[in-house]
Amino acid sequence: MVSEKIAQLINEQIAHEQYAAQYYLSMSAWFSARDLDGIANYFRVQSKEELMHADKMFDYLNDVGGEIIIGEIAKPPHEFLNATDIFEKALEHEKKVTRSIFNIVKNANDEGDFATTSFLQWFINEQVEEEASASQYVTKIKMVCDNPSALYLFDQELATRKFVPDTKA
Repeated sequence: MVSEKIAQLINEQIAHEQYAAQYYLSMSAWFSARDLDGIANYFRVQSKEELMHADKMFDYLNDVGGEIIIGEIAKPPHEFLNATDIFEKALEHEKKVTRSIFNIVKNANDEGDFATTSFLQWFINEQVEEEASASQYVTKIKMVCDNPSALYLFDQELATRKFVPDTKA
């Protein structure tokens, strides 16, 4: 059985993950409107991954007897300065998610909730990958945004990304 405090933090994280999905969908729409469908695809896949993360947390909380309370999800921004601004915002958002997950882990450790700590290890590993990837894309978009040919190739690179549900966690 999970404590009320940990259940509350996981419920909050579910809402954060659902917000992230909407945020990335908004970013996808921005790129779609500019006919950069490959980059739009990248953010659509990001959105789907965030929903998968929320589902994993939902299922875990249900499995450990925690009360699931669906929180309010704020409207994400839809206006951005440029492509670099979006990728920088995506990186900052991933860092925020990492801090939130670390907070749950810290509280679970403080309570001796080893099941939650173990469950969240997958998310910690995922966040390491997410931040590294987001950081690389910030670097790349800064290199290519003023070069139409390079931007085209970057767009084509991101068009190949596919959503693959993870069933291991």
